[in-house]
Amino acid sequence: MKAPSGPHSTATQVQPTQSATMKFSLIAAVVVLALAQGSFAQDAPNMDLESITQYFEELKTKMTKELTTFMENQDLANQAQTFLEDKKTQLEPLVTQFQAQIKSAATTVEEQIQPLAANVQTQIQPLIDNFQNQMQELMKKIKDQTLAIAN
Repeated sequence: MKAPSGPHSTATQVQPTQSATMKFSLIAAVVVLALAQGSFAQDAPNMDLESITQYFEELKTKMTKELTTFMENQDLANQAQTFLEDKKTQLEPLVTQFQAQIKSAATTVEEQIQPLAANVQTQIQPLIDNFQNQMQELMKKIKDQTLAIAN
C-alpha cells in the first residue's frame, strides 16, 4: 500500500538537508564509537572500573560537545537559509515596482522619441530620394555607354 502524498499528507517529510545531517551524525557517531572501542580494547588490560567509568564520561562529554558544535553550525546554515528567503520575500515587491517604473519610463521615452524620429525621417527623405535618383541616372549613363561601346 502506498503512503499518502501531496499537500494534505500526514506523512512526515524530511528535507534533503535534514536527511544529510542525520546521515552525517550517524556516521560520525559510529566512527567515534569504533575509535573508542579500539582505544578501549587496547587499554583494557591496564584499566580498573574507576578509570573505565572516567574514560566513558570523557568520551560522552567529548561526543556531546562535538555534536552540539555540529548542530549549532547546522542551525547557522538554517538561519542563513531563512534569512535569504526572508530577504527574497521582502525584495520581490520592490522588484515588481521597479519593473513597472522601468516599463513606464521606457514608454515615456518611446513617446518622446517617436515624433523626433518622424521629424528626422521627414527631413532626410528628400535627400534619400535625391540620392536614389542620382544613382539611377548614373546607372543609366553607365548602361548607355556600355551599349554604345558594344555596338
